[in-house]
Amino acid sequence: MSMKMKNALSAAACLTAGVVLATGSFAQTPSAKPKAPLTISVIDVAGDLQISQPAIEKFKKDHPELVSRFVFTKATAPELAAKLKAQQDAGRVDIDFVLTGNDALAAGMEQGIWLEILPKYQDRFPDLEKLYHPGAYAMQKMGRGQAFVIDWYPSGPLLEYAPDRVKDLPDTAEGLLTWCKAHPGKFMYARPSNSGPGRTFVMGLPYLLGDKDPMDPVNGWEKTWAYLKELDSCIDYYPGGTTATMKELGEGSRDIIATTTGWDINPRYLGIVPEEFKVATLKGFHWVGDANYMAIPKGVPQEKVDVLLQMIAYLLKPEQQAYMYDHGYMYPGPAIHGVPLEMAPQESQETIKRYGRPEYERLIADNPIEPPLDAKPLVAMFDKWDREIGSAKMKQ
Repeated sequence: MSMKMKNALSAAACLTAGVVLATGSFAQTPSAKPKAPLTISVIDVAGDLQISQPAIEKFKKDHPELVSRFVFTKATAPELAAKLKAQQDAGRVDIDFVLTGNDALAAGMEQGIWLEILPKYQDRFPDLEKLYHPGAYAMQKMGRGQAFVIDWYPSGPLLEYAPDRVKDLPDTAEGLLTWCKAHPGKFMYARPSNSGPGRTFVMGLPYLLGDKDPMDPVNGWEKTWAYLKELDSCIDYYPGGTTATMKELGEGSRDIIATTTGWDINPRYLGIVPEEFKVATLKGFHWVGDANYMAIPKGVPQEKVDVLLQMIAYLLKPEQQAYMYDHGYMYPGPAIHGVPLEMAPQESQETIKRYGRPEYERLIADNPIEPPLDAKPLVAMFDKWDREIGSAKMKQ
């Protein structure tokens, strides 16, 4: 699925045609009101609260009759599905709302833990195809009516490196392997099941290597699995999350790591990675899109479900989507049409102008954007990678 920059990052062209219709329809849906304002428990396993929490808190401010307070917690993606399944089996679900990447979403689908929102509540969410960017809508369809994309980006795979330490930067996948062997321990990526850049790097390899079927990791990735096993020989270990790779790059123990647009911009804004560090692509690369989702576990009381559906619709309006620019964590971030950077908070605008990269516009315009693996193949990829690649070298 290829698309040009004007489609992926269109600012205002579809505002009149799509967003006004869709968000207007959201607003016209009859709303349910609880007997008293509710306490809502939100768990984040995607790092999304740093993007979406201001918009979620604004929902409480704008609707004090619906929500009295939010209780926010964080966890890792691999542990969520089992935790929720145990609560559901015990009949005591204490998590109301989940912010997740497609990792925990896919694992939860496998275990049947998500509430099916569509088509049951389709009247509350009309015209989603018009509302979402094409890449975001492709990922919305992967949610199978059990989740809604809250923010989206073309993602990667990109390489981030220290220009003062890397004088022989590889520009092909084969070149990266050669470089890694010549500089053992200096390249790193994190465990794919808990790292956006990690899984994007792995999902991007079939395109770079010309594998038989990039969407079938079990039967179509012969070259990719062989490449990953060979690459493993010069990798010290695989962290349990992306942040560790950023810290090690910034501190100097690694020279090149796998990254994405957002994981390039945000850690430089935070000072974890020096501002002057660079990014690069490998010849022939395809973007692999990524997104974070909103989901409701089965077992949440109907009174809360009614409020959460209103919140989902609220968070898909342009005013709230403008918060998704954040400080570049999911660059650009908004999943819907009609949200130019000028709508974002001033501090977000300043971050993107300082830490964003002019080359991103060209790279997004000139290279195909593919959807990530669907739920079942994604779970199969995680399992195969854990068993055959990372088993001996994973660290939490």
